[in-house]
Amino acid sequence: MIDKNSSFSIKKWSGNDRPREKLIVKGKNALTDAELVAILIGSGNRDESALALSKRILASVEHKINRLGKLSLKDLMQFKGIGEAKAISIIAGLELGRRRGDGIEVLPVITSSRDAYVLFDRVMGDLEHEEFWVLYLDHGNKVIQQKQISVGGKTVTVVDPRVVFRNALEYGATNIIIGHNHPSGGLKPSTADINLTQKLKQAGVSLDIKVIDHLIIGEKSYFSFADDAML
Repeated sequence: MIDKNSSFSIKKWSGNDRPREKLIVKGKNALTDAELVAILIGSGNRDESALALSKRILASVEHKINRLGKLSLKDLMQFKGIGEAKAISIIAGLELGRRRGDGIEVLPVITSSRDAYVLFDRVMGDLEHEEFWVLYLDHGNKVIQQKQISVGGKTVTVVDPRVVFRNALEYGATNIIIGHNHPSGGLKPSTADINLTQKLKQAGVSLDIKVIDHLIIGEKSYFSFADDAML
């Protein structure tokens, strides 16, 4: 039985579950959509945490942020735990995001490794440390989401396959393109790069999510596992 006097405030969560702390430690790109919404609303209701409530709200719009942004104040207040103040916070946060995105091109359909390289290069091309990103695609290879998975040092970054595919399931992706950068500029895949590619490829098989390429981003150039017949 749930204690009616208990609190599901984020402040009561363990350190590993706090979206605010996760943002501080790992950066904004490490948070899921649900975790970002949870920060906006701050707390849940008597029966569920802010994160659980946020996941329920996102599920109602099929995890599509554009559809969430179309919900009215009244629509949001239909969810238990979302009062006027929280609904206003969600609407205001999404409106700021929309205004920031004005003039930015729509995420494209990937038709070649070059298309994927252009997107990865924008976020990793000039970095002095390694990062691992994923392009989540629909069945027509249109980009649903571009997501940072991990941040590492100058020569390595650790990747958790569970995070990669958890996001894929959340976004409803059927294909993914993975990518990471080599700050040294070298494009030759390491043994670790090859092993990780195969590990993710095999993990995707059981979920019916295909890894269609792995790009290594260097200085002004890139290496494609698919182009080099290594997938």
